[in-house]
Amino acid sequence: MPALSEVLSALDALWPAERAEAWDAVGTVCGDPEAPVRRVLFAVDPVQEIVDEAVQLGADLLVTHHPLYLRGTTTVAAATFKGKVVHTLIKNDIALHVAHTNADTADPGVSDALAGALDLRVLRPLVADASDPAGRRGLGRVCELAHPMPLGDFARYAAERLPATAQGIRVAGDPERTVRTVAVSGGSGDSLFDEVRAAGVDAFLTADLRHHPASEATQKSPLGLLDAAHWATEWPWCEQAAAQLDEISDRHGWDLRTHVSRTVTDPWTAHAASSHPSPTTTLQSSASRAASD
Repeated sequence: MPALSEVLSALDALWPAERAEAWDAVGTVCGDPEAPVRRVLFAVDPVQEIVDEAVQLGADLLVTHHPLYLRGTTTVAAATFKGKVVHTLIKNDIALHVAHTNADTADPGVSDALAGALDLRVLRPLVADASDPAGRRGLGRVCELAHPMPLGDFARYAAERLPATAQGIRVAGDPERTVRTVAVSGGSGDSLFDEVRAAGVDAFLTADLRHHPASEATQKSPLGLLDAAHWATEWPWCEQAAAQLDEISDRHGWDLRTHVSRTVTDPWTAHAASSHPSPTTTLQSSASRAASD
């Protein structure tokens, strides 16, 4: 049975903290280095619902993609929701470790897991890590579909393959345009439009696309956009990360039990489709009535 410090060393080898962005907050949030580890739970978000799941599971270590404290704080009081998370973890002898942007750019990383969930063939990183001579690490991935399909069909396919969320998949662009190549980036990706256009792909699948960047992107090129829920694009990494730790456990004879949370922590809980006529439809109807008068 390994000590927490041994498991954390293995995780740090997979996702070195020095490869995280300067603004990020990765690494171990709490945990006794000498404590034994038997069960490990992987999840996207370190929220109370996930921590309660870790307690119920009897986990000794919770590994999340998103940081608990991304910005500085002056308190871990249990009266705050983040403080309550820390109190629950410590009371139940559960360590918390975070792999965020250092997991995004890893080989394999978050976008490799996203591409795998969509059964895409990874060609190269979208934004290569200059420190990797092999050219495999970096942000996002440029991929190829097994079979070309229209953008609308690819959106429906992605909605079927990714975890279900209230948002589903939003699409911008001609739904009939054929997609052969696609760039993917788990999490928020609308800062990458210049790199996506330079890659010459037919479509870009990511999350959190904002109005103005998406509008400008569609004006500059026929690029198809697929906007999925942030949580859904990053959840596949949890399965990939658990499999990586399983392999390490087998190699060292640790006999760890790894688990992946299926709890949906996407903050959006419902979706209401628009039913009111669009402004264009209303104007056309008014014009039609005027012509008939």
